[in-house]
Amino acid sequence: MQAWKVKIMGFGHRVYREFDPRSRVIEPWVERLADTPERRQLYAVAQRIAAVMWQEKRLFPNVDYYSALLYHFLGIPQSLFTPLFVLARVSGWSAHIFEQRGDNRLIRPDAEYTGPEPRTFVRPEDCIPATR
Repeated sequence: MQAWKVKIMGFGHRVYREFDPRSRVIEPWVERLADTPERRQLYAVAQRIAAVMWQEKRLFPNVDYYSALLYHFLGIPQSLFTPLFVLARVSGWSAHIFEQRGDNRLIRPDAEYTGPEPRTFVRPEDCIPATR
């Protein structure tokens, strides 16, 4: 039987091959915030999943893996996880734009947008109900 080559979110990295140094910075903070029995259990489960992924697939946790648990422990709503991931990357994306323009060469990321179509811009003042 052929093994599937499926990407698993939170594991592996296209540049880092054996570990993500950023996760080594965040993971100790997650451990430090695991200060209740429920949090310790979640942290233990996360560590076990990471160990199994390395043992079975040779995949290591990347920065997003421990960031999600860190955000959870900080009380950040899950609906804000993705926007926070994006905010953390904006400066890097901006640097790529400057590099592209400075070197006159196009950087082609391996991502393809599959989200909803663009929507019409609505000015904030048009969203606020008029007061009488």
